[in-house]
Amino acid sequence: MVLKHINHLAFITGDMGKTIRFYRDLLGMKLEMGIGHGGFRHYFFRTGPNHVAFFEYAGAAPMKKKFHGSPTTEPLGYDHVSIDVDHPEDLFFLKEKLEAAGYEAVGPIDHGFQWSLYFFDPQNIPLEAAWNTVETLSDEQAIDDDEPLPIAQEGQDPQPGHWPEVPRRAHYDMKVKPGNGYEFRQRMLDAGKVALKPEFPQHVEFVKTL
Repeated sequence: MVLKHINHLAFITGDMGKTIRFYRDLLGMKLEMGIGHGGFRHYFFRTGPNHVAFFEYAGAAPMKKKFHGSPTTEPLGYDHVSIDVDHPEDLFFLKEKLEAAGYEAVGPIDHGFQWSLYFFDPQNIPLEAAWNTVETLSDEQAIDDDEPLPIAQEGQDPQPGHWPEVPRRAHYDMKVKPGNGYEFRQRMLDAGKVALKPEFPQHVEFVKTL
């Protein structure tokens, strides 16, 4: 599979200071990377192997508040972000931390496969802390659906024959368009704060358009 774990989830904030206070100082995520110029910022907070990222710019406003999983007729494609904890006691500790800081925390709620604690960040982004109560066995599907979908019952793995087959080439003509934060890499390399991954291409052409 080409796609691995989620690299980052990107959200919008109108106040990066409040966002840093919440995600770094209250939730305990590492503020690992960031770029900022011309009234625009893009900051990354680490959670396990992944990142939660935020854009800050003039005119950004908090989200319209919608509770996790509640049906809506609004044209939304996003519901909430769920982040794992290692132990069920972590949920109760986090609930106490949130409530002591003045944030409402609903739960933990037992969903059978998972215990969930629901809360919102300062921009009304709906968040969940989750602890899985079970693990799936081998390649067995664990779907409990009143109206099972035949397509889901085809199995866990990708089913061939539904999309054009595209062979992977041995070498690609690597042309990359410089984007926002392009200078970040060299500046941080020069400052000794990052290191290039060994897979970074030695021969890559930077072009204006792709």
